[in-house]
Amino acid sequence: MARPPLPIGTYGKIRTYQTATGWRARTKYRDADGVTRPVERTGRSEAAAVRALRSALRDRTAPSAGTLTGDTRFREMAEQWFATVRAAAEQGARSPTTVDQYRGHLDRNVLPGLGALRLREVTVPRLDAYLAALRRTRGTATAKTCRAVVSGVLGLAVRHGALNGNPVRDVGRIEGGRGKAPRALTVAERAGWLAKLEADPAAVRKDLPDLTRFMLATGVRIGEALAVYWPDVDLEAGSVAVDHNVVRIKGRGLVRKSTKTAAGERTLALPSWALDMLRKRHADAEDLDGPVFPDSVGGLRDPSNTSRDFRTARDAAGYGWVTSHVFRKTAATMLDEAGLSARAVADQLGHSRPSMTQDVYMGRKVASTAAAEALERAFDVESDRSVGVKGGDDLDGEAT
Repeated sequence: MARPPLPIGTYGKIRTYQTATGWRARTKYRDADGVTRPVERTGRSEAAAVRALRSALRDRTAPSAGTLTGDTRFREMAEQWFATVRAAAEQGARSPTTVDQYRGHLDRNVLPGLGALRLREVTVPRLDAYLAALRRTRGTATAKTCRAVVSGVLGLAVRHGALNGNPVRDVGRIEGGRGKAPRALTVAERAGWLAKLEADPAAVRKDLPDLTRFMLATGVRIGEALAVYWPDVDLEAGSVAVDHNVVRIKGRGLVRKSTKTAAGERTLALPSWALDMLRKRHADAEDLDGPVFPDSVGGLRDPSNTSRDFRTARDAAGYGWVTSHVFRKTAATMLDEAGLSARAVADQLGHSRPSMTQDVYMGRKVASTAAAEALERAFDVESDRSVGVKGGDDLDGEAT
């Protein structure tokens, strides 16, 4: 029976031979192409020759650009994975902000915790302990993002044949605390909020009242609102095209980029009160090719700075819970209360999945009399049925 071949990446028994000038160590090594080749090294002593041969074999098995193994450092695999993420962003398949976010989590959280490990050492128990510690020290959101990053790195290792499976799949769920229920502005709160903004000179100077009206009228994200240019607005048709977002990219500054998904590209009809506001702004605008809501010098406005402006205004107005995203939730809730389907509301907000809209964006703590009225009617029906019960008969017509 033929002897089975050496597994790829391994070597056989090392044999030594004394020579006229010292010692020679020799073995056979099966390369990545499946061919078994002799490998030998020499030394002044037998031990020196063996050490030289083993060193050569280690170099031979070290991972190269196309040969990754379980002994590859996690750090090296992570950099190769990040290169694929960056390439995807350059091709438009990934958001530049995602690239910056992943790079930040790699440098701050993932590589300090796992970078020195070899891929085969990144086991389920180690990952469980690492992510649990990360959740305690950095929070649930950070732990979940880092889990996604680690999963991406190890998934690439699997595709390169360095691992047989992705251990992240067997790691326990990262449970967060009870999330806050989505809250929307009521009719009275909307009027009060706008009145407070109009009475605040700093808020007026920062253009917050009109920006609030636009976001309530459309339900767009703050970055989408700040990315709207005048050519996107059709005052005659009463609509606005939403297909860009303003983001800050490290090394490039503010950038107006296309929305993340096809669902995010949409044309929205505007209510009359929003059109009146836009017509007035259009008449006063200095640059009809620029942003509808520009910064102080007419350029793109930073979403993060604008969110901070809203936080400052809300504290002064006594609306400490209001964020720019509340306007988006308020628009979704108003559409829901008007009887629009979840699909229609999702299309307005630019969501591909209506379930996302229902779970996250529709306010669910608004008191409604409809449920009470339905229960009242149900109780009346039961009363009507019970009136017909005679002689101890139960509701099913059987004797008790």
